[in-house]
Amino acid sequence: MNPAKFQKLINLAEERLGASIVACSDDFFAAADNLVKPGRGIFIEGKFTENGKWMDGWESRRKRVPGHDWCILKLGLSGIVEGVDIDTNHFLGNHPPFASIEGACVDQDPVESDWTEILEKSHLDPGSQNLFKITHETRLTHLRLNIFPDGGVARLKVYGQVQPDWDKVALSEVFDLVSVENGGQVLGCNDMFFSSKDNLIMPNRGANMGDGWETKRKRVPGHDWAILQLGKPGVIRKLEIDTHHFKGNYPDRFSLEFIDLPDAQLEVLRDSDAWELLVEETKLEADKQHYIDIAQKNKRRCSHVRLNIFPDGGVSRLRLLGSLD
Repeated sequence: MNPAKFQKLINLAEERLGASIVACSDDFFAAADNLVKPGRGIFIEGKFTENGKWMDGWESRRKRVPGHDWCILKLGLSGIVEGVDIDTNHFLGNHPPFASIEGACVDQDPVESDWTEILEKSHLDPGSQNLFKITHETRLTHLRLNIFPDGGVARLKVYGQVQPDWDKVALSEVFDLVSVENGGQVLGCNDMFFSSKDNLIMPNRGANMGDGWETKRKRVPGHDWAILQLGKPGVIRKLEIDTHHFKGNYPDRFSLEFIDLPDAQLEVLRDSDAWELLVEETKLEADKQHYIDIAQKNKRRCSHVRLNIFPDGGVSRLRLLGSLD
C-alpha cells in the first residue's frame, strides 16, 4: 500500500486529537503511550533505562509463555477506518513478525464481546511502515492491536473518515461545522509548501508557526486558496480566522466563498461557477484571532467553503460556527 493513498485521510489515532492507550498486556521496555505520538519515532544511540535500551515506541519483554501481547487504544475521533500503518521504525531484531487488529464501537471501555477483527494476522517487516487497507465499514471508537508473539512497534497510525454520532447533535446547536472533530475536511489547496492544509481545522490554537497552513511566497499574479468540506451541511453564523504565530508572513487579506454541493468531488468544486461570496476581501492582522459575525446576512445552507488568502502567507486556524438547521 502506497503511503500517498492515506494522505487525504485523518489519523484517528493521533495524540493531539485525543487518542489514548486504555490498557496493554506488557510494556516492560517502552511505554504503549508512544504509539499515538507524532512522527515515526527516533533512535538515540547509547541511551538506556534500568530495564534496557530506550526505545521510542511500545515494546514488550520477550515472551516465555504461550500467548501474545496486545494493546487497546481509544481513538481520538470515532470514524470509519480505511487503512492502518503499523510502523516498526528502529525495531530491527526486536519487531513482532505478525500483527492483527480488532475494532469496537462503544461508549465505555470495550469488553471481549465488543471486538470484531478488521485486520487478520499479517506479516510485519522490521524497521518499516507496514501499511494495510481496511474494508470495515462500521464506525469504530476503539482498536486492539495484537502482536505475535511480542516485540516493539514505534507508531500506530489509523487512517479514516471522522464520523461523529450525529444523533447526539440538536439541529439548532451551534458548533464548529468544519472542525476535524465534527467531520470537517480540507479537501485541497493550491499550495502548502511550508505546512499542511489539515492544520486549519485541528483542535486548539496552533502550537507554533508550523502548526498552521502556510504557502510559499507568491512571485506571480493570483492568490492562494483552500477548499474545505463541512462535517455536515449547515448554516454559518460566525467565523474565526486566526493568524496565531504568523507575524511577518500572514496574508494581507482574505475572503470566503460558499457552495451547497454535498456530494461533489474536489475537481468539480474547484472548477464550479456556483461559488458565492460569503465574506468579501477583508484585511488581516498579524498573530491575531479575527471574529466576523455574519448571522444577520447569511441564512443559506452550504456544504463547502473556499478560503482565499491574498496574496499568500500563513493561517493557523479557521472556525465556522453554525448549526445544521
